Amino acid sequence: MLVKIYIASDHGGFKTKQYLVKNLTEKGYEIEDMGPFDYDPTDDFPTTILPALKKLLNNYETTEEKLNNRDIRAILICKNGVGVSIFANRFKGIRAGLSWNSEHAKSHRNDDDTNVLALPACYVSKRKALRISLAWLKAEFSDEPRHKKRIQQIEELL
Repeated sequence: MLVKIYIASDHGGFKTKQYLVKNLTEKGYEIEDMGPFDYDPTDDFPTTILPALKKLLNNYETTEEKLNNRDIRAILICKNGVGVSIFANRFKGIRAGLSWNSEHAKSHRNDDDTNVLALPACYVSKRKALRISLAWLKAEFSDEPRHKKRIQQIEELL
């Protein structure tokens, strides 16, 4: 399955984003770099990652599609990964998970069907960020009834 990935960062994740864009593209993933395109030490993650989130959400029209359209995702990067994950999770239909290792990334993809991966650029090397991203991209949602039920509850309770 070809996975389309929107990727964005702030200044803290800028170099990691550039590295991921290059390496994920070389590995055959369809990447759309949503910026920033120049390093700006004064930028703020809410404004720099918003285009990627909007693009991701525009690919979903109904709640059912949000739950089933697993071939379009986003990777967001800031210094500690927490800010981008907090902001992303404010949008209905977004399920962002912050990861610092591959096993953790596979776990939240498997159990929680995350459609956004948040990465902490100051806590993982660029190479490790790539390994985490690949593990998350290759992992699949379990489709277990208990996991589906939880995701449905999240959508309904928002």
